[in-house]
Formats: sequence, structure tokens, C-alpha cells
Amino acid sequence: MKPITNICTYAYTPTRSFVSLLCRKPSPIPNSSRESLIPQDETVDEEACPGYNPKVFYPAKPGEVLANRYQTLVKVGWGGESTTWFARNLQGYCWQPESVVALKIINSYGNPNTETSTIEDNEERQVEQYIDSADTSHPGRAILRTYSDCFEITGLEGRKHTCLAYEPMRESFRLFRRRFVDENIPLVLVKIYVQILLEGLDYLHRVCDVVHTDLKLENIMFTFEDNDVLDNFLSSRIDKPSEPMKYKIDINTGHPIYRCHNDFGPLQSKKLKHNIPKIVDFGHANRFMSKDVFGIYPIQAIYYRAPEVILGCGWRTPADIWSLGTLLWDILEGRKLFRHIHDTQGSYDAKAHLAEMIGLLGPPPPELVKRYHSWRGFKWPETIKQGEKLYDTAEEWFGGPFFDDDGDFLYPDMIPDRKLADSLPPCLLVEEEKERVNFLSFVKAMLAWLPKERKTPRELIEHPFLCEK
Repeated sequence: MKPITNICTYAYTPTRSFVSLLCRKPSPIPNSSRESLIPQDETVDEEACPGYNPKVFYPAKPGEVLANRYQTLVKVGWGGESTTWFARNLQGYCWQPESVVALKIINSYGNPNTETSTIEDNEERQVEQYIDSADTSHPGRAILRTYSDCFEITGLEGRKHTCLAYEPMRESFRLFRRRFVDENIPLVLVKIYVQILLEGLDYLHRVCDVVHTDLKLENIMFTFEDNDVLDNFLSSRIDKPSEPMKYKIDINTGHPIYRCHNDFGPLQSKKLKHNIPKIVDFGHANRFMSKDVFGIYPIQAIYYRAPEVILGCGWRTPADIWSLGTLLWDILEGRKLFRHIHDTQGSYDAKAHLAEMIGLLGPPPPELVKRYHSWRGFKWPETIKQGEKLYDTAEEWFGGPFFDDDGDFLYPDMIPDRKLADSLPPCLLVEEEKERVNFLSFVKAMLAWLPKERKTPRELIEHPFLCEK
């Protein structure tokens, strides 16, 4: 008599094969021809990132099936830490509606050929998992894009790469504003978008006690106004491509680097109400486990960096509010509020940045300068390397000192003759006086020198600039 285990195996095999026939299969993807090759001397996407190392990126290509779950279709994003691809979800049966995800393939900096998994240690995954479950009833939860699936793949030299699957989005706020005539979004729409983003920040800050730390137009993305926009885009890139996907061969690894394609065409103006902004990318987010803890390391994109970060005197959620306040100029005008923050060699200059803050907002209050002096000697638990130099204090990192013992700024000649009231975005100049006054009040509530004096997201939602018609 055959063992019972063999009988079970014999009986189960046909059923499993039959079920597999009903599962979705990968779709054929047009092969790129030699005419699609990009010249070797041309920089492609992530190659422009400082310190670019092709070995830490996963060499994804169209049509590849990852973890038997997703088939990559087209590259739609890239950065110094990852690439993003639209991918077809293969999970499910052939008669069920298909879905597409945005698949973020994160770089791997671990030891090659290691069996150690990195997925459990991925901080972005951990923070998003917490955000996803903290309070699902809060309306702001839906404004934060978190992953729907997570898995791991093996790349070059056996490196482990964490993959996060997300809702596919239309484009970043920077690209979105270019869809409007003269790149001017109507003020009434901007107010709606800012209210929505503040709902998201209210959830992030008040409920989760998480700081995003990297708010910028690239990390605010809009949903599709209609599913047809995504379908038509994929059809133009995959089903009936008007041009092949271009790529180049990396001379160090021999693997392809594909060019990003993320132009979804004009907005469908009658369906604008379906374009909802969401805050994305929590790769640098920081969750505080106690109300008494402060962040100490440098954060934020340089143009949106809060003063307490530069001065090294500890930061928390108000740092995000500062970033959003400065972003209003990017949104309304397409220009930065702080425009002269580089030295003659083009490098970031914290002295110039503080000088412009003083010009626009007036001198910092004595309380902040006193706090700066008390934190000057604080050494970071771990040093940061930039180039060949190691840094262990914010003072060294940002090139201080900035204030003398009397609290005076050490570089008064760098302070520009420019006030915040004289720097209104042009669209506000044609509005009534009351609107301009409300706008200035609104941004001053976000750009206060002292973090504790900045309004919370909930308070800002109720500000007259957003509420009064």
C-alpha cells in the first residue's frame, strides 16, 4: 500500500495544475531594439545622483516578473535611493479585474551574497505600517500614501532589495502645476489642495507623532482624475507603443538602465475634482516614541529647511509646517521663497540661508538664539561622513558659528533688503487687500522662528485664508 502522503500528493496535483491555469499570466512586452539604445555618454535618470553606484540599484526591465506577483511594465520614477515602476498585479484569477501598482524597488546597501533579509529592518516599511494602522477613521489617513504590499527580491551580487507596492499616482505637484495655463493654478484650487494636505499632516503629526522631514513638490502627488488616463498611458507604452522604451547598458554591470516615462498628458478639466493630492515617500520620516525626544540630525531639502535644523537645537513636527509654508511660493509662483542660499561655488550656504530668513522675517527671538548657544557643543551619537570629512555636530555640518555671545548675527552684510510683505506671489497682487492680509497672516503662522509658535495643521485648516470666501 502506498503511504498516505503519496496518496494526498497524487490527489492534489491535478487540482493545483487546474487552478494555476485560471491564474493571471504575464503579458508579452515588446522587446526594445538596438535603435532604442541611448549613447553611453548620455546620463540617464539615476545616473545623475551624487555618488551613483549601479550595483546598489536593482536592474529592472520591462516584462520582468518579480516574486511571482508583479510584472514590471514601465519605469515612472527614480531617485538616489530607488526606482519606481508601474507593474501589473498577477495575483488573482483571469476573470477578475486587473490592477496596476506603482512598485518602488529600494536600493540595497548590504553585503553582497548574504542570506540576511533586509525587509524587516526597512525603516520606511516600518513607519508606513504604523501610519496605516494608527487611526483608520481619521480623514487625513487617506491623504498619506502607504504601501499595500511588501516583498523582497535578489539583485546584483546577491543583494537583497525591499519592494513596496503603492497606489499608482498621476504625477508630482511640480509636474501637475505645469498642466495649467501659464502654470498658474487658480487660487481657489490651491486653497483646497492645502486644506487636504493639512488634513494629512494633522493625522501624521497629532495621531502618529511622525515627522515627514522631506516635504517638497516631488513628494506630493496627485491621483488620476479618471482610470482612462492610466489605461491610455499604458496602452501607448505597452500595447501600441508609439516609440520603444529607451535604455543604455551600464558599462560596469552590463545591465540596462531604462529611461523614465511619466507624462500622462493634459488634465481632463471637467474631472479635476478627482485629482486629490497625497503626501508620499516616508523614506526619511521620523517617528517619535516620546514627547520629550527631539530630532538632532540634518533633515529636509535645502530650500525648505527650518531654522531649528540649521541651528542644531532639536526639531519635531513643526519642521514640516515650515516646509509647507515655504512651499506655497513654489505652488503659487513656481519660484522659491528663499532664493539666495548658495555660495559663489554653487554649494549650499547656511549663513546665506539664515541671512535671508532674517531679511524676510526679522531677527530671531532671543529665546531661539539662547537655545542655539546651549546646543552648540552637543555631539551626535554617530558621525556623518560627507566626502572625506566626518562631522559630529550641526555647527560643523552647517558651517557655523552664526551668532555671537550677544545674540547678534555674525554676517549682517549678507542680510538682503527684502521683506515678506514685498515678496507676495504675483497671483495675490491682483486679489483684494483682505486676501493679501489673510495670506500673510497664514504664512507667518507657519514661518515663525520658534517652532512652538507655529500653528498646528488643525489650527491652520481653520485659518481665515482657507475658510473665508
